Amino acid sequence: MRAARFYAAGDIRIEDVDPPQASEDKVLVEIEWCGICGTDLNEYLNGPYVIPNEKRGPHHLTGEMLPITMGHEFSGRVVRAPSTSSLVPGQPVVADPRFYCSSCTACTKPATNVCKYFGFLGLSGRGGGLSELVAVNPEMLYPLPDNVDLAAAALIEPLAVAWHAIRRSGIQDFKDIPILVIGAGPVGVSTVFALKAEGANMIIVSETAASRREFLADVVYDALDPTKVDVGSKCRELTCGDGVGIVFDCAGVQTGFEAGCDSLRVHGIYVNLAIPKAPARLPFEHFIPKELTFKTFLAYDDIDFKEVVAAFSAGRFEGVERMITRRVPLEDIVDKGFKELTQNLGDHIKIMATPKKSNK
Repeated sequence: MRAARFYAAGDIRIEDVDPPQASEDKVLVEIEWCGICGTDLNEYLNGPYVIPNEKRGPHHLTGEMLPITMGHEFSGRVVRAPSTSSLVPGQPVVADPRFYCSSCTACTKPATNVCKYFGFLGLSGRGGGLSELVAVNPEMLYPLPDNVDLAAAALIEPLAVAWHAIRRSGIQDFKDIPILVIGAGPVGVSTVFALKAEGANMIIVSETAASRREFLADVVYDALDPTKVDVGSKCRELTCGDGVGIVFDCAGVQTGFEAGCDSLRVHGIYVNLAIPKAPARLPFEHFIPKELTFKTFLAYDDIDFKEVVAAFSAGRFEGVERMITRRVPLEDIVDKGFKELTQNLGDHIKIMATPKKSNK
């Protein structure tokens, strides 16, 4: 079967590999759509970073290292399922792509998202969504409605990242709280849609790319260009001088960190979802006088993924399919996917690939 395999930074190859085999402990899934994640792009540009390699050795749970078949944001249809599974051939599904050991301190809390040995299909071995077929543990597959848009369903994974931070933020009701989201890349936009699904009314976004601000213009309360306006001052202007109650940082840059802290009101909450691009300085000049709280979150857990699948299936992420800014065949994933994002990142939110010629 065809698969996009990572060998080194700048070296992803479409190759013929042996397909996974049906077994009594795995469900065989035919891939419909798979998205390129920011982590995937970082691997392409600077890796191997997460992908196991000779320097770090094989992944603890998979025993594999590069070359690795990529892709962890994917949807598909069941080809074959174990006799013990309720899944049936042809059923649309989305995969929680995580690996976790179930026995470390984090897993027994449970906090499987920070497992000592965590990994992902598409980054750590055992196949990935940028291929024709993948074998997945039955408990990590979630059935979807028959009439689902499977390209949009592949967005469930980044939505789960946002959902986890929102659910664990400490805010119980988002309806009347002003919110600032820093960065409108895939996670930032996912955070906007997840907040809307949770009833948020006043979402302000700070984003440098004009196309992304335009995309969100009819979704959020205001979309600010931080290169042209003082974000803190504007947030206070929009909130009767108080500032926002919570910030979701999906960019990971120091200037955004400082602007976000400036934008918060007294006892505000700063939530970080991003991996900082460089060592960060805590802006104590904002934290101490306002007694701010800093929280950081990674990925998602079983509860988050289950809840996002339910919300997606119920239609609560209205318009989320608009996040998909390009759809390409698997064969074009390097030139029209990874290279396109490298050259024109601000023009895109999510690029999806499909191995099926019938998909458009």
